[in-house]
Amino acid sequence: MFSFVKEFIPKTFVCLQEGYSKKIFFADLFAGISVGVIALPLALAFAIASGVLPEQGLFTAIIAGFLISFLGGSRVQIGGPTGAFVVVVYSIIQRHGYDGLALATLIAGVMLILMGIARFGILLKYIPYPVTTGFTTGIAVVIVSSQIKDFFGLQADKVPAEFVEKCKLFCQIAHTWNIWSLIIAFATVVLLFTVRRFWPKCPGAILAISLATIATYFFSLPIETINSKFGGIPSTLPTPTMPLFSWDLFKTVFPDAITIAMLGAIESLLSAVVADGMTGQKHRSNLELIAQGLANIASVLFRGIPATGAIARTTANVRMGAKTPISGMIHAVTLLLLMLFLAPLAGIIPLAALAGVLIFVAWNMAEIPHFVQIIKGHKGDALVLLITFFLTVLIDLTVAVQVGVVLAAVIFLKQMSDSTSVQICQTLVRENENEAPAAKDSGLIFRTDIPSDVVVFEITGPFFYAIADSLEETLNRVSPTPRVFILRMHKTPLVDATGLKAIKEFAEKCKSKGITFLLADVDPKDYRLFITSGVEKAVGKERIFQDVGPALTSARVAC
Repeated sequence: MFSFVKEFIPKTFVCLQEGYSKKIFFADLFAGISVGVIALPLALAFAIASGVLPEQGLFTAIIAGFLISFLGGSRVQIGGPTGAFVVVVYSIIQRHGYDGLALATLIAGVMLILMGIARFGILLKYIPYPVTTGFTTGIAVVIVSSQIKDFFGLQADKVPAEFVEKCKLFCQIAHTWNIWSLIIAFATVVLLFTVRRFWPKCPGAILAISLATIATYFFSLPIETINSKFGGIPSTLPTPTMPLFSWDLFKTVFPDAITIAMLGAIESLLSAVVADGMTGQKHRSNLELIAQGLANIASVLFRGIPATGAIARTTANVRMGAKTPISGMIHAVTLLLLMLFLAPLAGIIPLAALAGVLIFVAWNMAEIPHFVQIIKGHKGDALVLLITFFLTVLIDLTVAVQVGVVLAAVIFLKQMSDSTSVQICQTLVRENENEAPAAKDSGLIFRTDIPSDVVVFEITGPFFYAIADSLEETLNRVSPTPRVFILRMHKTPLVDATGLKAIKEFAEKCKSKGITFLLADVDPKDYRLFITSGVEKAVGKERIFQDVGPALTSARVAC
């Protein structure tokens, strides 16, 4: 009971119990303020790209960001709106409006809490790497496509959510491009890559946004800004309100809620794992899910959008010297103070500069080197990667993840079935005592020990439903028909229900043909399965052996 309670104690309290010195506080203070400044343009950009008001990104970063750090299971996790959610949120907004998004996020928050309580955190690590790389790169491509309008200053009242339709629209309105938007956006991207290359600790996004804003304001450049597009940013948090609820809307957005919950869980735990690798610490995955759930519920109460752990900001937090979750809370407070006192200045930020920032973020998300490595690797992994990628871009993220996981499972089963065989013992059998064994094995047997009417086969690899028919096929290949068939299981780490059923049916088949069927090298700890599944009854208790020696002795008697 104590270990269960301990597992759900936030890292904030753990760090405070360990001792919180002035030195640690100043390290957290510097990191928190630095990451707060970095997060400001990102919060605005992610909100705009998601199809909501820019201030809603700030509300999310402040409220959800504070709670993720305060209640989470990681020492240095930074939470808020992320690029991964842009595609999902934009799609929901287009179909159901903000009310639909808010309700879906609320439901997702409850799902995340339940996933954490049920200790599902460890299960998410089983999502194949080609799937996560595929949909992450796909999201990056969609983000880039969503920023083409502002990057080139194209004139369009509304941009479709579908990738193909979006591309068609851009081709139709290409002649409306604005050279000043292109210059500002391109300069922003170049500056961001330059700063990362030569001054990695410098907040490149703030520097690029500041210079673009100054240039736009003082030269009165004819390009869209936050003020001209959205009417400015409020300098206060909104009053908490419950999202609109109706049963019809609940049923409509429930699939979207599942997408938000799964994506939020995957992204937050990936971010926590990255942080663990940088700090040498270990996060509590189930507690992290609960914190993410509570943070998302609180976010929509303050008119926010879905939030999760942000890998780039978490990495920056660690590099800036953060030691405890206090740095994440300071990051949220920093954003609150910036909104309270600098909101009017944020209104003159050009949208082209924010588009440049998002394209830079998308490039980092794309993981091009990993993408290429998987393509050059195993064909099955490459297939999963490409299908997940194209489904994310062309269809839907939910469909992409579902198909990717199922396809990866099918390919894995195919690989497992290819590596499992039922064949005659060859490599572990010697002609006589003087012949050197092919391998060291306590179960080596001599050919001279095997009577002429006896065949010895072995299962190599897990014996599961995909290769359950192999036993009967093996018997059909043996000519002439033996009087005794010994099946060794010393290389069989796993037998599933279908495999057990196949053994029973094989025993009955042998019995009908007058063949004595013996099982050898049966692991004692698996014997209970043989009893409960009926294998012992079908084969006969006296014909199941822990070693091959007694089985051969029994075979000689039967012959």
